[in-house]
Amino acid sequence: MRTFPVIVTGFLWAAGSIAAQSADNLDFVTTHTDFREIRQMLSKHVRNKAFEQLDARKQEVARISSASEVAARQKMIRERVLRAIGGLPERTPLNARTTGVIERDAYRIEKIVFESQPKFYVTANLYVPKHGQPPYPAVLYPLGHETGAKANPVWQQMLGSLATKGYVALTWDTLGQGERIQLYDEDFKRSKVVQSTTEHTVQGTQCLLVGDTLARYTIWDGMRALDYLLSRKEVDPKRIACSGNSGGGTHTTYLTALDDRIQVAAPSCYITTWRRLLETIGPQDAEQCMPPFFADGLDIPDFIHAAAPRPFLVLSAIRDFFSITGARQAYAESKRIYETAGAAGKINMVEADDGHGFTKPRRMAAYDWISRWLKNTPDTAPEPEIVFASEAELFCTPTGQVTTSLGGETVSTLNRARARQLQRRVAALNPDAVRAAIGFEKVTGTVPLRAFGTIDRSGYTIEKLVYESEPGISVPSVLFVPKEAAGPRPAVIFVDGRGKSAAREQLEGLVAEGLAVLAIDARGFGETSSRTGEGSSEWSRSFGDYDSGMTALLTGRSLVGMRALDIMRAVDLLATRDGIDANRIYAVGVSAGAVPLLHAAFLDPRIRRVALDGMLSSYSTVVNQRVNRGVFEQVVRGVLKVYDLPDLVASLAPRPVHITDLVDAVGAPVPLADAQAQYKGAQTGSLRITQRRLEEPPLAAYRYLLVQ
Repeated sequence: MRTFPVIVTGFLWAAGSIAAQSADNLDFVTTHTDFREIRQMLSKHVRNKAFEQLDARKQEVARISSASEVAARQKMIRERVLRAIGGLPERTPLNARTTGVIERDAYRIEKIVFESQPKFYVTANLYVPKHGQPPYPAVLYPLGHETGAKANPVWQQMLGSLATKGYVALTWDTLGQGERIQLYDEDFKRSKVVQSTTEHTVQGTQCLLVGDTLARYTIWDGMRALDYLLSRKEVDPKRIACSGNSGGGTHTTYLTALDDRIQVAAPSCYITTWRRLLETIGPQDAEQCMPPFFADGLDIPDFIHAAAPRPFLVLSAIRDFFSITGARQAYAESKRIYETAGAAGKINMVEADDGHGFTKPRRMAAYDWISRWLKNTPDTAPEPEIVFASEAELFCTPTGQVTTSLGGETVSTLNRARARQLQRRVAALNPDAVRAAIGFEKVTGTVPLRAFGTIDRSGYTIEKLVYESEPGISVPSVLFVPKEAAGPRPAVIFVDGRGKSAAREQLEGLVAEGLAVLAIDARGFGETSSRTGEGSSEWSRSFGDYDSGMTALLTGRSLVGMRALDIMRAVDLLATRDGIDANRIYAVGVSAGAVPLLHAAFLDPRIRRVALDGMLSSYSTVVNQRVNRGVFEQVVRGVLKVYDLPDLVASLAPRPVHITDLVDAVGAPVPLADAQAQYKGAQTGSLRITQRRLEEPPLAAYRYLLVQ
């Protein structure tokens, strides 16, 4: 057989050699091409969409030429950021109390507990000078993610130095750190998920489902910390600065943009651009991501723009993992905005030739910058020698954990309450509302298709195909066709989150019953997955393709919506195929393939029957369980404002739907009685919910598809 090249959306494959290979390997594309290309297809696609939006935003900013235009953009930035995070909570009594004091020669450290929301306890340390004349200038000091929380030696060095220099300084434990571990495990005396940033993203997943972000909680903690700082008689409310590193630099930037009470800012090791983030380390943990940020026309420098004309110092490390190129680009753009706003000279950038952290060169620059603006004098004095306290000495609670000392609320419980407030369901779901929720972008017309050979088997043939779902997205698929059938035959689209090769037995069983079966690797599944199986990181096992999923959300789309498109284009393909009965196209979704398939079936009535195997039971389940795992790729931002999965199932009636082996937020089986209770409102004669028996063959769950 002559071998000839076939080009599909940038990939080069040898069709003849594929046709000759064994049918035992259904993952044919990665065997015969540079697999890195197709593994990177999804990430490249969502990044390109992000770059388009970021470029459009850059052009818009470049057109700003007056102070009034700067002011208009500042208003827009604040409105869109607050909308993205879900708005701010109600300002309630702080109920602050001091639980202890540590005395130093030049200052004292007060141990404070306050409530940023009712019963949502925040542990903080207040550094108060003993010399000079109050009221003092003050520094709000949000923490980064480094170990030790409030007791980290670098933080103590800077906080003690500020107090010695005559500032009141306040720092507090951010979520997941110090005394505020949100998923505390009493047995292991640490977080159930170990890292604070992992806690952020576990809980951020819950927040997204109700239309919020985790930053809603962390920003509000910072604003309430500022409320407390300003309540102190020792503090001059007209002289407030904010500075922090990494996560603390992030929140210095956020808080300054959103709260005019902060007069001076000096964030360290955060400022860059989203383009450079996507080109390097990708989206970071949930507190740093505010979907639909790119679709809203925003980038990291916009936080600086919103701070103008207040003094703003960008502190960067040349060897930081936050790109120094991006930092320089963000600073250059922001400097022009400051100049346009009439605030030339109130923005500056200091680079140190070192790595991530609030190292001494940046600390010294921060002292000088803050002093220039709050004391009207430079500060080049050496850092004082500081006596460090142990972590236990700085504890504000008896046990060193809010959960075991005070109880109260967590992000999970507060988010659960937010979800309860949103629990309204539309009796007849509007397809437009579902399309908007998942960021669905319809593609019509002929499906571009390339065939890569046919393998003859006993009783059926296997065609290896690649079709283009939308420009830049190729979907590897295999079509099993029975050899002997009278007239047009029914067809099944099979979507398994583990990939088309994971369900060989089910595919052969269906084709043996006389159905044509098209098994596809929707984008990010099977051959198109960026993950590497057993070698995947713990982060990958917990959140899947987080980078692509979060980038999609930031652009206003979702992996659910994009995969639903892949499935609907498969319907387009089958509906025009000779020998296929277009009125009998069915679909099976397995594991992570079930949720996008359910959405596709809701949006496309040509899918006449549906089987869902191992599907997430509901989005509410993710909110109601403390921990989630492996569900991030199925997130739809704000979905619980519109619908939940049982609502979609109910809306499919009278089309037959069979649900088998629902799973919860960590992938554990949902007992049959609980599954039936969750879908009580969807129960009709067309819905069957079952739990597979151990001895039952996998195909049994799909046999209802054969019922005429």
